[in-house]
Amino acid sequence: QVQLVESGGGVVQPGGSLTLSCAASGSIFTVYPMAWYRQAPGKQREFVAALHSGATNYADSVKGRFTISRDNAKNTVFLQMANLKPEDTAVYYCNALPPLKNSWGQGTQVTVSS
Repeated sequence: QVQLVESGGGVVQPGGSLTLSCAASGSIFTVYPMAWYRQAPGKQREFVAALHSGATNYADSVKGRFTISRDNAKNTVFLQMANLKPEDTAVYYCNALPPLKNSWGQGTQVTVSS
């Protein structure tokens, strides 16, 4: 059974930074590439960043500001976010790439506001 637990969200001012963590249990972490997604109020969930075999991929909107990484020993994926903008406000989720339908966690809320 796959379990994904996101943490690290919060309220930050524009230009600030946050680091999100995603602890994964089950086989998802070792079998699949991992990714971060986000869902802003009133919008569909969208891809943010992915890490696969050492290669990274980012949505254009976060490129140069966000960094995805993983700690294999701890089955944890991270998302370092810098120079945050109000439009980054969303609930952030981790999942496989492509996402596994029944594996979404609760997410972690990121609010960027002055």
